[in-house]
Amino acid sequence: MLTFYNEQHGQHHGRFEIFRGEMVPCFEKPERADSVLAELGRRGLGQIVTPHGVPLMTLERVHAPRYLHFLRGAWNAWLALDPANAGKDAFPAVWPVRSLRSDVEPDNFCAKLGLYSMDSGTPITAGTWTAAKTGADCAVNAAHALRLGERSTFALTRPPGHHAGADFYGGYCFLNNAALAAQHLLDDGARKVAILDIDYHHGNGTQSIFYDRNDVLFVSIHADPRQEYPFYLGHADETGAGAGLGFNVNLPLAHGSSTQAWFAALETACLRLQMYAPEALVVSLGVDTFAGDPLSHFALQSADYLRIGERLAWLGVPTAFVFEGGYAVKELGVNVVNVLEGYETAL
Repeated sequence: MLTFYNEQHGQHHGRFEIFRGEMVPCFEKPERADSVLAELGRRGLGQIVTPHGVPLMTLERVHAPRYLHFLRGAWNAWLALDPANAGKDAFPAVWPVRSLRSDVEPDNFCAKLGLYSMDSGTPITAGTWTAAKTGADCAVNAAHALRLGERSTFALTRPPGHHAGADFYGGYCFLNNAALAAQHLLDDGARKVAILDIDYHHGNGTQSIFYDRNDVLFVSIHADPRQEYPFYLGHADETGAGAGLGFNVNLPLAHGSSTQAWFAALETACLRLQMYAPEALVVSLGVDTFAGDPLSHFALQSADYLRIGERLAWLGVPTAFVFEGGYAVKELGVNVVNVLEGYETAL
């Protein structure tokens, strides 16, 4: 397993997030990636390398230039409002919902925050762009390594990415690492790519990016959005549009679903992936399906993540894993590396 590690991930370190009406310490914090890195080192599971930087035009294959321009300059614009903002994170306070227009970018920076954000729980900090961009570098490098002959790779980065759309951020995500990896595989010659999202929360950003396309199959196992974030996307009847009809597969599970139910959904997902026969697979590897996760309500135990890795290896497809959610920091490293080790030992 070749791992691309984002040494800059700690640059994004939010002070607080807004959670159920309160300002609370961020669940998405640098210790998450640190835990996984330590466990990788402890087990010696392959080489850990620093990614090469990728040009901005690579990000523009997935994200709108207007959005990228905003994200790159957001912190400086926040400071320009008031130098005292250096001691605060930037949060939106207004959103262009439903009948309000989103096609015209306002001059007011606070309005821009709302234009490009989907929630009030994702702070922009002084190092957000650096961390997110280097994370995107990791994902693209992990995808490219598959095209160079690697059988499996891992993008160890944060902040995560699967909630970020072409022109919005949220759910702790700013750049969609899994989508960037899949797009790079296509741009580098692959004809069919699949993304499997096994995070507890639906990857709404990834779905929206590929929803009307048939060159990327998106399959997601997640908590029912009627009960869990992101709430407004991830239902089973969302199957794609236009050329993409039939290439979007959502497998929502009820709040509190058993481990048996989760693995049944994984088997359904794997059968659909086998039918599609992709040339490469990108896995949005969230482990907030863990029974002890503070934000989730599934029942998986640490040993179950070995089984997940083994089952994915049986697909026989070159695979890039991209780190997403998981907030039980103490067990996080073990759970993530169990997936990777299960995959490697089954090959």
